[in-house]
Amino acid sequence: MRVKALKSNYKPTDIAVGSARSCYFGKHIITPEDAAKWDKKEMLLNSIFKAGHHTTLMHYHFTFLIEGMSRLLIWRLLHSHPFYNSEQVSQRYAKMKPENFTFPKNADKEKWQKYYEKMFFYYEELIEKLIPEIEKVLPKFKKKEAKKRAQEFARYLLPVGMNAHLYHTINVITALRYINAVKVIPEAKDEAKEFIELIKKEMLNIDKSLAPLIEFAENEEVVFPNIDMEKIKKQKNVKENVEIFDIVEYDFELNVNYAGVLRTSNIYLDEAILGGFNSYIKLSLSADAQNQRHRRSPALRPKLEDIYKRDYYIPPIISSKFQAPNSEEIEKLYKEAVEFSYDFFEEQKEILGFSEASYALLNAHNIEIIEHNDFQEFAHKAQMRLCFNAQEEIFNIVYSQVKKLKEKTKLADNFMPPCALRFKENIKPICPEGERFCGVKVWKMNFDEYERLI
Repeated sequence: MRVKALKSNYKPTDIAVGSARSCYFGKHIITPEDAAKWDKKEMLLNSIFKAGHHTTLMHYHFTFLIEGMSRLLIWRLLHSHPFYNSEQVSQRYAKMKPENFTFPKNADKEKWQKYYEKMFFYYEELIEKLIPEIEKVLPKFKKKEAKKRAQEFARYLLPVGMNAHLYHTINVITALRYINAVKVIPEAKDEAKEFIELIKKEMLNIDKSLAPLIEFAENEEVVFPNIDMEKIKKQKNVKENVEIFDIVEYDFELNVNYAGVLRTSNIYLDEAILGGFNSYIKLSLSADAQNQRHRRSPALRPKLEDIYKRDYYIPPIISSKFQAPNSEEIEKLYKEAVEFSYDFFEEQKEILGFSEASYALLNAHNIEIIEHNDFQEFAHKAQMRLCFNAQEEIFNIVYSQVKKLKEKTKLADNFMPPCALRFKENIKPICPEGERFCGVKVWKMNFDEYERLI
């Protein structure tokens, strides 16, 4: 793994102390340069930090360039909270390479190499078989995208030990929380420790005054929460893969603030934040990796070991129910690959333990989460994920959420794709995607007519 932090002209602790002193200095603002020269800088920095006054440390952001990190660790640590921004290589549209995998500590590297190569063989085989089937259902002007769409579905057969590269931006407090949190991280433990050592080094290269704060974070107590998913499912009478419960109704109206690409509704909050609901969702690790990007839709994500069973997602175009000429052959290949993967994983968890063996789990592996949404955030999420360009599985999850809400409250009529909302608000162009237009005039359709195969 490689981690590099982009440098700023200012040190984070100079900004923190300058901003803290400015709150109580009546004459003028205290600049970072002023703070750096102040003889009591370290004393104030440590005092306010240990007292829990952390906002002064949120002005400075580290932007880390990360290469060689597993998708498993990104899912569990980097993207499992709202306080970050990432730009990450896409498995939907970028072709993956067989050498980009993480090997568990103490693993038989030769055996794992063969496993990764075998899964990559299945991945490439599935791409080739899917291309002609996808070409048949794409609009004529989209047929050139068939290979990328095939990659999108074939990625379900890639293990979460697959590496990624990304820009990752967090503030100082979030970096310190990472340092604290990895002590109890349930999966990818050794990789997480390696990552923390690398970011500590980068942080101290930028500002040595962070050392006592890092030491404090290392020694602070932390626990990973116990989440009793079966208890929640029983209490809420969960019967399906998507269930809605605990609805708080509060009437609100959509407007141009929601429909514009700037989404100014995030600045001018309205009554929508007073309404909300919770959801039980069963979804693949692949879909949840995208679901996490909705930072204002926080979710409970239990330890994978606590909810583990052989359970995986099969996209409709891969299912024999699709009744394409080659659908039975395609589904057989897919299931063969998944079962081979589970056999390998279950063998390795007995040798390495669940945490390290988790790298072998596939993107297709299903997990269970409990998600919370206020209506304003969900209006945004519905726009993004009811768009026909959204990945098919997460489209269907959000569609199911909206459908179930429609059964319980008329307020759910506010949840629609961007083109339908822009049409309602008379904003042009109706579809904001330009050349990425899906080819379907969704704004002319009723909600019950929405249907996605790919």
